Amino acid sequence: MIAFSRILLKLSGEALMGERQFGIDPTVLKVFAAEIAEIYNLGVQIGIVIGGGNIFRGVQAAAHGIHKVSGDQMGMLATVINSIAFQNALEELGVQTRLQTAIKMEQIAEPLIRRRAIRHLEKNRVVLFGAGTGNPYFTTDTAAVLRAIEIEAQVIIKATRVDGVYDSDPEKNPDAVKFDEITYREVIEKDLRVMDHTAITLCHENHLPMSVININQRGNLKKLIQGEFIGTLIRDKQ
Repeated sequence: MIAFSRILLKLSGEALMGERQFGIDPTVLKVFAAEIAEIYNLGVQIGIVIGGGNIFRGVQAAAHGIHKVSGDQMGMLATVINSIAFQNALEELGVQTRLQTAIKMEQIAEPLIRRRAIRHLEKNRVVLFGAGTGNPYFTTDTAAVLRAIEIEAQVIIKATRVDGVYDSDPEKNPDAVKFDEITYREVIEKDLRVMDHTAITLCHENHLPMSVININQRGNLKKLIQGEFIGTLIRDKQ
């Protein structure tokens, strides 16, 4: 039994670093791919958006004199590098995949076409979405929510290194309080750093629930898909 038949997984680029300072840790890549393969084999339709912060960050680039637009474009290309690496790791486990990008690069990936992406999902192919929204000034969080809405995902899963949403940073404050469930309005009012405000607003306006889980705990993703209540659920009150 599965609780969600179609999901969008948002994975940060930093998660792929493992203990490294930058780049991709092949061991971590394989572990995350195995987690995806588990739910893929349950028949879940999966879309994935990966950030690029392990390779390049537009915000940091702007601070060092690179124009914001150029920095964001470089960051978009970093997400494509991560997506190619993740695609390769999934296919080594027998998972069928397709990579679509919001910036045309036909020799590497398909152009982003919503109907084609949905058809891939229906044919049990994992679809990776690279290059963010294709536009500067938008984060991969916003891109992930946008893709989730476009493919009509039942939930967006934010995979992080903490086990949910807290009232303050649990890595800095040992007394931080965890929310089991919270509304998007409360996230905005409390200024909780779950995703950027554009992404949160998109979720709120389109009634898209979000689950925040710790991806570093093996089996968490499968437990969530099978209906176990873990992490934090963010949604509008019914």
